[in-house]
Amino acid sequence: MLTLLYNRVTELAASPRAIWWLIVVAMAEASVFPLPVDLMLVPMLLANRERAWLLATVCTAASVTGGLIGWVLGAFLMKHVGMPIAHFYHADQRILNLESMFRHYGVWIILAKGLTPLPYKFVTLAAGAAHFSLLPFIGASIVTRGARFFLEAALLRTFGEPIRNFIEKRLAIVLMAALLLIGAGIALVELI
Repeated sequence: MLTLLYNRVTELAASPRAIWWLIVVAMAEASVFPLPVDLMLVPMLLANRERAWLLATVCTAASVTGGLIGWVLGAFLMKHVGMPIAHFYHADQRILNLESMFRHYGVWIILAKGLTPLPYKFVTLAAGAAHFSLLPFIGASIVTRGARFFLEAALLRTFGEPIRNFIEKRLAIVLMAALLLIGAGIALVELI
């Protein structure tokens, strides 16, 4: 099923209505969809590198909007909608753990998870379930999702096809390393 979905998403990236499909996929990916929006964004960026900033902006806005949908599902429909989504991904306990973590680390969780390929939908559902404040949620989502999509856009606009393999296989490692460095810096500042 995921292979069929993957093939369909990459086909949509080449369609004349690709930007509209990008919006739909980015919104759905942030709340319920199993595949990352990057599967659509990367081919679109490679096909039209001059529109890189526009595509990154559209993807960021749609992803944050989808994040708000996930937040609402988590806040008001967690029992009937959110948990079945989490159960579908075998992530029931992950959602419950994230919900608890939001009470302590809120914005930091959004910033950390939004940059990585770890499913953002779990963050949005857990943030809503914890009734995490909307303004910090939206702000952190814009920063983290924008950083991810604009980094991809910058790399693909500058280097084109050769960077595609790097993004698909190693970008997560680079982002995690940067996140660890930021976390270490924050911990060091708190110790001093």
